[in-house]
Amino acid sequence: MTAETSQTLDRGLRVLKLLADTDHGLTVTELSNKLGVNRTVVYRLLATLEQHALVRRDLGGRARVGLGVLRLGRQVHPLVREAALPALRSLAEDIGATAHLTLVDGSDALAVAVVEPTWTDYHVAYRAGFRHPLDRGAAGRAILAARQKSVAETSFTLTHGELEAGASGAAAALVGVTGVEGSVGVVMLADSIPERVGPRVVDAAREVADALR
Repeated sequence: MTAETSQTLDRGLRVLKLLADTDHGLTVTELSNKLGVNRTVVYRLLATLEQHALVRRDLGGRARVGLGVLRLGRQVHPLVREAALPALRSLAEDIGATAHLTLVDGSDALAVAVVEPTWTDYHVAYRAGFRHPLDRGAAGRAILAARQKSVAETSFTLTHGELEAGASGAAAALVGVTGVEGSVGVVMLADSIPERVGPRVVDAAREVADALR
């Protein structure tokens, strides 16, 4: 810690990170051991975080992330969208297809930014806010594929007709971005994706990931 930082705030943020990394919650004793502080300090931290709905405790006394975190998380989408737009515009214009940034929202894939090409006679209408199951469509499948990889690598996923008849999609997951799970992709009216599109989508995903780091 430096003179300009707050030890209490640092500990509170560490509590939230620890709770975010577990599905079953943590007890006061477990948090005390992980933080290296006594139980009284943990009780005070939890009580403060509970007041702001950032932490909740179940009947067994286990602490979990609270619903207040969702309100904070909603403000992240505009920031992520703004950072991604330059790469999406370049991708849409280069490929001549609708480009999108998709993030995980529970068990769904949620399009948070969409850019349509300006020079094509027609293209797929794809709107921000569109959601679909993660196991359907290139955007979601790319994310699921990235979850299975043990190394930090980016590859692309291709699909056809899974979300809209006659439409094909290509997407690549965002890799190496802490706290953001998503993909960058394009969707076009075609029976198959041209060969150069997959690698171009991978490049765009890397550009967006760099902008978010």
